[in-house]
Amino acid sequence: MTDQVPTPEQPAATKFAYWVPNVSGGLVTSTIEQRTDWGYDYNRKLAQTAEAVGFEYALSQVRYMASYGAEFQHESTSFSLGLLLATERLKVIAAVHPGLWQPGVLAKLGATADHMSGGRFAVNVVSGWFKGEFTAMGEPWLEHDERYRRAEEFISALRGIWTEEGYTLGGDFYRFRDFDLKPKPLASEGRPHPEIFQGGNSTAARAMAGRVSDWYFSNGKDLAGIDEQIRDVRAVADPLGRRVRFGLNGFVIARDTEAEARETLREIVAKANKPAVEGFRDAVQQAGSSTGDKRGMWADSTFEDLVQYNDGFRTNLIGTPEQIAERIVEFRKHGVDLILCGFLHFQEEVEQFGAKVLPLVREMEAAAGIAPSPFAPAVPA
Repeated sequence: MTDQVPTPEQPAATKFAYWVPNVSGGLVTSTIEQRTDWGYDYNRKLAQTAEAVGFEYALSQVRYMASYGAEFQHESTSFSLGLLLATERLKVIAAVHPGLWQPGVLAKLGATADHMSGGRFAVNVVSGWFKGEFTAMGEPWLEHDERYRRAEEFISALRGIWTEEGYTLGGDFYRFRDFDLKPKPLASEGRPHPEIFQGGNSTAARAMAGRVSDWYFSNGKDLAGIDEQIRDVRAVADPLGRRVRFGLNGFVIARDTEAEARETLREIVAKANKPAVEGFRDAVQQAGSSTGDKRGMWADSTFEDLVQYNDGFRTNLIGTPEQIAERIVEFRKHGVDLILCGFLHFQEEVEQFGAKVLPLVREMEAAAGIAPSPFAPAVPA
């Protein structure tokens, strides 16, 4: 496929990412069978498959200790580098926590990973919801808005170290004086440094994205929900002359019929690990309720929503390939740049998504006047 630069009137094609299952338990807290493995060998093959069928990004999760159905976990930055070295085009996003990382140290790691991968390293700055991880390691726990102030300063420092000589910062959380990083990450047109993602739902998270982040990840949302978030982020970003792109989490259940897909969802929820889901709910909903306007992540999530950690069922990518493709293109028309996909059986369902859903998305995008994707599936030798 020939690369085509979109015009303002012709939006770019939807980008696709998948959750890297580097944490045990899969993407749903349920005892339903999940033919997914958290080990490196499985994930290396999965990354190569995802790249071959047209996924552009992968997001490595971050957990530091066992919790809520996730008994085992691999560290995100080292795992991301392993996947980068096993692929040729896939961009891998490593999730990190300010407070557990020092931005100068992460900047150095990121620059090295970027050179080793030919400019494909990215980072997702997670402000932090799991108090138990911080207290177990003897680190201070900050309340919601302070965590976002720290995360914003962390991102500012990371970008400054990656792009400036003699970086200096006298912040509330981090301080640098004439800090020079060499080599700096690889830079290219439209990418002066590794892409910086963030998540969040609260007013503080939306404002932070508008001021400093390249990408804003949303938990699962319907069209009205994502419209609200995009509007709020752009209200901050536009006056600053900044462009923030938007990613949306969605758990994909593609089956031959809608009834089959809905039955799979019903079984996932019916077999939910109730103690694990309730423990997760207790841990995360304080993050939403601790905000002044109660708009934090998971503040209004139901039990069913939380069976998939990031409200992925709400995006409603559940049904036939045609129904899912239509839904994705509708989200693109509303301003969603990237769909972050979770699956029950990752290897086989990523293959199925690439064979049955992605071609339909591209056909529908072309019919809607959306530019072709330069990240086309690999052509077999």
